[in-house]
Amino acid sequence: MIEAVVFDIGNVLIEWQPERYYAKRLGQERQEAFFAGYDLHGLMNEIDAGAPFGASIAAAAAAHPEFAEELHILRDEWLLLTAQVMHRSVRLLRALKAAGVPVFALSNFGSENFRWSAAAHPFLSEFDRAYISGDMKLRKPFEAIYAAVEADCGVAPERLLFGDDRDDNLATAHARGWQTHRVDSEASWAQALVSHGLLSEEAAR
Repeated sequence: MIEAVVFDIGNVLIEWQPERYYAKRLGQERQEAFFAGYDLHGLMNEIDAGAPFGASIAAAAAAHPEFAEELHILRDEWLLLTAQVMHRSVRLLRALKAAGVPVFALSNFGSENFRWSAAAHPFLSEFDRAYISGDMKLRKPFEAIYAAVEADCGVAPERLLFGDDRDDNLATAHARGWQTHRVDSEASWAQALVSHGLLSEEAAR
């Protein structure tokens, strides 16, 4: 029996597709040059693990002046980069809460930029517990963050249902005994919650 549902945020509740944003913002050719020449996702991994958001981007821009504009876009246009809400997933979050099911977040997210996003998207403040990697100085898919969640929430691993869009993140959770679902669409996540008996078909619409 599932006692709590754990949501990732990126590509589960908010779309995280920086390549798409940069292509629209700068054009496809410049976007490709940026992502080929600079490891943006590596920088985000550092921020997700606790490095300061603004200061890390400023340092990267100073070290890579050829991509300074692109890096400043990450900082200055963060709320535009992360503006696309996955509305059905938000409804699922709220339906679970209405049904009395505890809902947690477990997300790779910098501490500073998470606060910005939470101010812009109030549903990010509706979790019963929020495990944000930048606050914890730990990140997925490394085992320590899952162990920290278990220790804090007190729910047995096999009674946690975790929805995430990345196989590596899910694999670590599964190895610890968590129930997992790969969220490749809002519809599949809704059906998983119905299949586990957490929501009715009507509530999951």
